[in-house]
Amino acid sequence: MKNTFLNAGLAALMSASLISCNNQPGTGTSTSKDSVATTAKSESEAIVYVNSDSLLNNYEYFKQVRSDFEAKAKKAQADLQSKGTAFQREVAEYQKTAGTMSAEQRASTEERLARKQEELGRLNQNASTSLGQQEMEENKKLYDKVSEYLKRYSKEKGFKFVLTYSTSSPAVLYADESLDVTKEVVNGLNEEYKKEKK
Repeated sequence: MKNTFLNAGLAALMSASLISCNNQPGTGTSTSKDSVATTAKSESEAIVYVNSDSLLNNYEYFKQVRSDFEAKAKKAQADLQSKGTAFQREVAEYQKTAGTMSAEQRASTEERLARKQEELGRLNQNASTSLGQQEMEENKKLYDKVSEYLKRYSKEKGFKFVLTYSTSSPAVLYADESLDVTKEVVNGLNEEYKKEKK
């Protein structure tokens, strides 16, 4: 149960976050060089990006969710390990005493141990499925929170697109640092999270 929690989910979110706004282009009919330059400049300023690595490292909601999830995964792993150790002790005990048992006792004990082994396998599978389901639910919540915030933020600022940058899966190979709005987005998300906690 290695922790890759939410990283892939947020990367997918950010990669798909092309947020359109109600920012209408100018209606002037001038075709001068100055007009074209101004239009090009305003269009480039309507596109910004967020560094998803920084967002993950600094978004308090995400850090709390990741910490909670890691604790759940650790507890599930400890429970399974404890049950597995107890089962191994039973097997070792059986192996020590098998020589003194009747054929019927051996068959009964082996059947019981086989059932326990199957049960442990099911418990392991159920724990993995449950954690996977919880991870999907948390990814969805995270997606909704960031996406809703970016929609409001983009509308307020007049951005037409919010792209993402991540060292693990760079959708943007180069972008001018002046277009990086990560800090502002993280601050806004953290402010909203503080209010939610209250």
